[in-house]
Amino acid sequence: MHAIILSAGRGSRLLPLTTDLPKCLLPIGMTTVLGMQLDTLAKAGVKTATIVTGFNAHLVKDELAKRQKGPKVKTLFNPFYQVADNLASCWMVRKSMKKDFLIINGDTLFSATLLQKVLDAPAADITVTIDKKDRYDGDDMKVTLDGPQLLSIGKTLTPQQTQGESIGMLRFMGEGRKTFKNELKRRMRNEDGTKSWYLSAIDHLAKSGVHINTTNIQGETWAELDTPEDYEVCRELFGTSEVARRRFAVI
Repeated sequence: MHAIILSAGRGSRLLPLTTDLPKCLLPIGMTTVLGMQLDTLAKAGVKTATIVTGFNAHLVKDELAKRQKGPKVKTLFNPFYQVADNLASCWMVRKSMKKDFLIINGDTLFSATLLQKVLDAPAADITVTIDKKDRYDGDDMKVTLDGPQLLSIGKTLTPQQTQGESIGMLRFMGEGRKTFKNELKRRMRNEDGTKSWYLSAIDHLAKSGVHINTTNIQGETWAELDTPEDYEVCRELFGTSEVARRRFAVI
């Protein structure tokens, strides 16, 4: 299994924490957000990864050069990260989709047991990892389900349409790789292609009749990093550090 991590964004909602640091390099525990993702992938036996970079990409490369263990990593720079959304990042990295792969948002932290549950899920062409909770807000990437099958995905789903939330981790196997790549190509030919989330491609496939499975990881530990408040939650769940305390003490 190959991992693709989408880490091109700056994380403007985290300013001033991300004045010079890409979001993926914020300290977590004794490492960084990206370092923790790679360490967790390594524990699950994932041996290769592609990191899509953008804002201050040289800092990400410098961070990766220091690593002495974990997956074999290559980077791909997305020069359009300031004007394009993450569907464009997926389109640029499509050549890394030749074998079964995971797409992981660069701002999603997850436990080793959660990742293992995703990897061990029943074989399916496309599997979206979801969580279920009591209430959802406007920033959640909500999902509509029919049993484990995905019917739609998006932030604007109504409470009546919502049965879960995508956590930002998808698995692609077999024909799912080709199906997804073809949809990326189709959407990038549209006028709004560069402004779209890659999950809009998944939504279109689901509504077009493509069977998309889901894996429910309810009860497992994960967090999304969008705001300074989220950062405090991530540090609480995955480890605080003296590095972070020193760096951000004056902010």
